[in-house]
Amino acid sequence: MLMLSAGLAFIWPTKKINKEPSKANTETVASVLEHADNLFDNGHYEECYNLLTGRKEQNVEVNWRICRVLYNMSKEPKYDQKYKKELVMQAYNIISDELSKNEDNFAVQKWYALLLDAKCTYDGIKERIKQLENIKKHMDLAVTLNPNDATTLHMLGEWCFQVSELPWHQRKIAEALFGSPPQSTYEDALEYFLRAEAAQPRFYSLNLLRLGNCYLKLQKEDQAKYYLKLAASYPAKSNDDHRANKEAAELLKKLK
Repeated sequence: MLMLSAGLAFIWPTKKINKEPSKANTETVASVLEHADNLFDNGHYEECYNLLTGRKEQNVEVNWRICRVLYNMSKEPKYDQKYKKELVMQAYNIISDELSKNEDNFAVQKWYALLLDAKCTYDGIKERIKQLENIKKHMDLAVTLNPNDATTLHMLGEWCFQVSELPWHQRKIAEALFGSPPQSTYEDALEYFLRAEAAQPRFYSLNLLRLGNCYLKLQKEDQAKYYLKLAASYPAKSNDDHRANKEAAELLKKLK
């Protein structure tokens, strides 16, 4: 996904992404980043990838965006699990290298946390539980560097929600690893999801869904319905949006 410097640990996917001629090398960095962000926001991940990797020079702003698009490509249902894992590992290697050089960059901290979590998903449940606190540490660092980034606040809410949802057998694994498992509550998760929504209203369908989920867990049905309706009717541009539409609609049927 990247024309790398010799020192960057990097593995190309065995199933290479189709490369097409790009004007990236003749454009300014700022214009490339703006164009890449627009492609990404509209779900054109391979085009975004090709644009970013078409540059001869790479920098941290290009590289974390490459990691972002690789991560989102890894969630595409059209790819098999082997290829998805290769994309995640590729992105993790890039962002790990950037972290060693740019630990004060909020986007690097944010995407390192997210990609560490994604990598641990493939490494097994024990490794994922083992890394839970480390993942949160990097999310917290990202929020410290940029307190109003809605997606990082959502990630922290998701961390709290997932920890609150840990099944009994996974809690036992956590107890064996740490003595006591990481702790959180639905109230903690709700606070982060609300902060994310305040920072950037209606920015993410899954944040609306999670607000509905949390209010259901806290037995506040009216508030839950409000956010579930927003999630169910959210304009679907991505797989996450389709998931939010479907799950919210199913929950609303049960509440009638």
